[in-house]
Amino acid sequence: MSLRLRTTPSSKKSSIPAAEISTASSSSTTSNDNYINKNEPETPKSRPPTFSQRAISQTLTSTANLANLLPTGTLLAFQILTPIFTNNGACDSATAPATSVLLALLAVSCFLGSFTDSVKSPTDGQVYYGFATMRGMFLFDCPDPVGSGLSDLRKLKLRFIDVVHAVLSVLVFVAVALRDKNVLSCFYPMPKHETQEVLDVIPVGIGLICSFLFLAFPTRRHGIGYPVSPGK
Repeated sequence: MSLRLRTTPSSKKSSIPAAEISTASSSSTTSNDNYINKNEPETPKSRPPTFSQRAISQTLTSTANLANLLPTGTLLAFQILTPIFTNNGACDSATAPATSVLLALLAVSCFLGSFTDSVKSPTDGQVYYGFATMRGMFLFDCPDPVGSGLSDLRKLKLRFIDVVHAVLSVLVFVAVALRDKNVLSCFYPMPKHETQEVLDVIPVGIGLICSFLFLAFPTRRHGIGYPVSPGK
């Protein structure tokens, strides 16, 4: 009697290659990522500025550069005192008139600063400041102009072009003040659409006109608050 060994059938296991499993998982992950990306809202792309917007931006930049034509002390006082007087743009019945007085005084400072000038002594090399009059230049800090080699001051007398520059300086200051957010928030907290358009157009117009006039009729004076040329 022959006994045959019975072989126990081994349980069949799913033998899927590891490469196929990794490929399937990666494809599943990719499909899930694509599904998530499709469901996510697309970030709106900013439109490029139009030609008119670029032109206005360049004009406003040139208007801001006109502030260099103002006296340094006046411009510094405006930048420091305006937030204090306007209470950072939240004006009331007391701060609004005070802000008006401040702006008026600074405008007068710009006007009078256009009539100041500086001369350099040929003997000691010191720079003296003065005020242009109809007869010549009146020096503030030079008691003896003849002894300092500054005998001929009549050539620095007041001229008509000085008045033009004084008016232009006031207009430039107005343009700079109208671009200040504290001043606008003080006097125009909630402007209408037409008022806002006027407030946007006026500084641009002043900047264009003053730029042309300052280039056409440049000033030769270097007064108080203005840089002194080396050769003067």
